[in-house]
Amino acid sequence: MTKEMTFEEKIQRINALAHKKKTEGLTAEEQAEQKELYKWYLGNIRQSLKAQLDNIEVVEETTTTTILH
Repeated sequence: MTKEMTFEEKIQRINALAHKKKTEGLTAEEQAEQKELYKWYLGNIRQSLKAQLDNIEVVEETTTTTILH
């Protein structure tokens, strides 16, 4: 049974695979793993960006606050 990797471990693995790809190439299994890790990473970035954008408020000169959604 494989243990679930932490956030930091996933980032380290992404970097290790990227380095290996540049230096010696990846096996088909490693390419599939890299693709899944990139998918996870981009999903994480999108989720974080969405959360930040959901918390933006525009305060106008009339002191009216508009929440952007």
